Amino acid sequence: MAPRVLVSDALSETAVQIFRDRGVDVDYMPDLGKDKDKLLEIIGQYDGLAIRSATKVTEKIIAAATNLKVVGRAGIGVDNVDIPEASKKGIIVMNTPFGNSITTAEHAIAMMFAVARQLPEASVSTHAGKWEKSKFMGVELFNKTLGVIGAGNIGGIVCDRAVGLKMKVVAFDPFLSEERAKQLGVTKVELDELLARADFITLHVPMTEKTRNILSRENLAKTKKGVRIINCARGGLVDEEALAEMLQSGHVAGAALDVFAVEPAKENVLFGLPNVVVTPHLGASTTEAQENVALQVAEQMSDYLLTGAVSNALNMPSVTAEEAAVMGPWIKLAGHLGNFAGQMTEEPVRAINVLYDGSPSHMNLKALDCAVIAGILKSANPDVNLVSAPVVAKERGIKLSTTTQEKAGAFDGYIKITVVTDKRERSLAGTVFSDGKPRFIQIKGINIDAEIGEHMLYTTNEDVPGIIGLLGATMGKNGVNIANFTLGRSGVGQDAIALLYLDQALEQKVVETLEGTGMFQQVRPLKFEVA
Repeated sequence: MAPRVLVSDALSETAVQIFRDRGVDVDYMPDLGKDKDKLLEIIGQYDGLAIRSATKVTEKIIAAATNLKVVGRAGIGVDNVDIPEASKKGIIVMNTPFGNSITTAEHAIAMMFAVARQLPEASVSTHAGKWEKSKFMGVELFNKTLGVIGAGNIGGIVCDRAVGLKMKVVAFDPFLSEERAKQLGVTKVELDELLARADFITLHVPMTEKTRNILSRENLAKTKKGVRIINCARGGLVDEEALAEMLQSGHVAGAALDVFAVEPAKENVLFGLPNVVVTPHLGASTTEAQENVALQVAEQMSDYLLTGAVSNALNMPSVTAEEAAVMGPWIKLAGHLGNFAGQMTEEPVRAINVLYDGSPSHMNLKALDCAVIAGILKSANPDVNLVSAPVVAKERGIKLSTTTQEKAGAFDGYIKITVVTDKRERSLAGTVFSDGKPRFIQIKGINIDAEIGEHMLYTTNEDVPGIIGLLGATMGKNGVNIANFTLGRSGVGQDAIALLYLDQALEQKVVETLEGTGMFQQVRPLKFEVA
């Protein structure tokens, strides 16, 4: 019996035909995504669901989707899909992460031109028959300095186009290597230097806790007078209130925004201000981009439903069905090791060295490698997945080295990763016990046995008496329960570490309390996806 796919949002007829040509039974109902009750009623009949942004794949929909095996999102954003719930039900969630890149980059360049020459206002004025030629004095892009915050896939395309416009381009991106910056023809700088030098600033970063309000009131005040701001990435990266005030004061000469903190943006403090160009989240809105992502998602879903091949999955690796059963715990371990290293590393990563010992050395190493890389990059870019991770790493000039060896220790197998930066090397290792649970077994060359939890605290100190009591008492005073407490040291009176598995996230005040004791060299809260 042919698998059945429901297309509940508007996809091109060509994409729908791909399903038919591949032998998939497809029902095209482009308006169904807006009718959640009807979707709830019929979703149980389908093996696959192809969507854009209108369909909301909620916990309730997933519970009713008794036969659903895959959700395919034509586009990159999956905010409308409950991925954790889908994972629990064994439903793969796919997206098309690179189909919109050129379109979004071109929109940013177009917005930069528009704000430089006040094109929207000049157009409205001319349509009204005013001919206000002297009113709309613009500026050239030639020889101006463009500050690019985030030089990944889309940001890299913007850099390339801006260099072609003969602009001077400076880029801030913690994961941008000097080699990659040289390839792009840009100068890698810290954020403060970018703010001080740039005539135009364009944002191309995901929304994370680190990037939220990256152009805060404080950072906007550091910019050059007369700067122009472009944001076609995510709402919430710019303090809109502060930007409005600085536009009114004249410190910021103009702004062009395609995204807003609250969307749909029916009203906003920036609306109506002179030389502010706004568009309704059109970054991916070109015929080519919409066609590309639709065709890609149809091909990917067909491949999975007909052959079991997985690509661009957000919640599972690209492995065969046979491999998945054995590799699952090891893939989780590889991700946890990478995530630990990523959360501990603030400078650009130059290289990642991975050692597979024993049982994992005979597995699908590509999938394991992807999990390590994704874990390392995820702290800076939560959109990175097992498929896109190698591409992102290559863009940033990160070199991956993999070594295998037969069983050489007390465990049936283990994975050891070493992350190399200009300043240091950081190594840690882990294994999977017979119960299928990943464990950390070595950090900084110090042997440990640590269960992995969602919320953890890592500390380093000189091996002296009182550390256990200090950590326990501090957690107790702040109402934080310790689920597991692991210690290790390199020798008496030498380097020591502690890894605490906590029942809740640690507030900053607790971290500051521990740091204030002067007993610790490092105090770092960590978070892991353990579901």
